[in-house]
Amino acid sequence: MSAEKPPVRLRLRRPCPICGKPSLQKYHPFCSARCADVDLSRWLGGRYAIPAEEEPDPGDEPPDPEQEES
Repeated sequence: MSAEKPPVRLRLRRPCPICGKPSLQKYHPFCSARCADVDLSRWLGGRYAIPAEEEPDPGDEPPDPEQEES
């Protein structure tokens, strides 16, 4: 009989991004359901939002008075 080889890991094993403990495949990339829930709560609460400056729409700008006179 041949010895079974360990499964090939497709993902690198990294620490949990919430607490730093080793991650588990079941909760990847987290170590537990609790850390996964903490991360979800942060997403839903807007803590991971990227601040952005919106450019004004061209139609929202007031007309240029110099162009109206010509």
